[in-house]
Amino acid sequence: MTRFSNINMLLAFVTVAREGSVSRAASVLNLTQPAISHQIKRLGEETEITLFKRTSTGLQITPDGQSLLTKAEQVLDAMDEFHRSARKRAGRIGGKLRIGTIVDPEFIRLGRMLSQLRTDYPDIETELTHGVSGDMLAGVLRNQIDAGFYLSGPDVAGDIAAVTSEAIHAIKLADFNYRVIAPVGWEDRVANADWASLLKLPWIGTTQASVHSRLLKRIFDEFECTQNSVALVDQEASMLEMVRSGVGLSLCRDSIALHEKQTFGLSVCNSVSIPACLSLITAERKRETPTISALFEVLETTW
Repeated sequence: MTRFSNINMLLAFVTVAREGSVSRAASVLNLTQPAISHQIKRLGEETEITLFKRTSTGLQITPDGQSLLTKAEQVLDAMDEFHRSARKRAGRIGGKLRIGTIVDPEFIRLGRMLSQLRTDYPDIETELTHGVSGDMLAGVLRNQIDAGFYLSGPDVAGDIAAVTSEAIHAIKLADFNYRVIAPVGWEDRVANADWASLLKLPWIGTTQASVHSRLLKRIFDEFECTQNSVALVDQEASMLEMVRSGVGLSLCRDSIALHEKQTFGLSVCNSVSIPACLSLITAERKRETPTISALFEVLETTW
């Protein structure tokens, strides 16, 4: 079986393909142009393929070269992953990592994150605490958890600053919209209604720590009215069941709203929505600790 002499040939090949010239590739790799040219020549000889052709604007990759480029990039990525894994095991980052979770595990990609964390950092022990969004911020502030998932409006920093003056580090993971859902048969009342009309209807209330409460309060305050709460819940599953039972209106993530409409026939307002985002938060003073840094690194691959 033929083996390439070293990984540098593939690195030179990929860099020249990206940069379009030997001189720019040499600058990127901090090597001389003759060294880059030599690596490209050796790779061409070993593969017996013409990788580039010269044009008036520089080097252009050939169709044969293009077909090999993806494979070369995969090899380099695999080598990078090998070195990252080796560094992690040499450092043996370990300890307990307390993570606050919210809503359903699928939405926050909890299983994927924990699986990757276990693979990359087998010595980190995770401890999960479930609650509503506001509980996660309180938990971080009280040092009850190390990091937690957090729901807010699009301006997560502004939302947090309205609650606490302590420095909180947030990584935004996803943007989405909340929709207004209503019981079956309420289509005529909510489908094309504006906020002024919707706010007069009965609502299923949530605790103050819930993102639903925080987002809706701004709207009720804007219209200078009080929410007509006919029930108070602290779990999304209970909230949905009460809407299905005909109790009142509620907010719901757009993906779930569509599912509830198709599956249970719930009414969905088409005219208004509330933008929101999902973040992971931790205290600024803790963001550089090894276990938190490890969690952030894993998030980059799972989100």
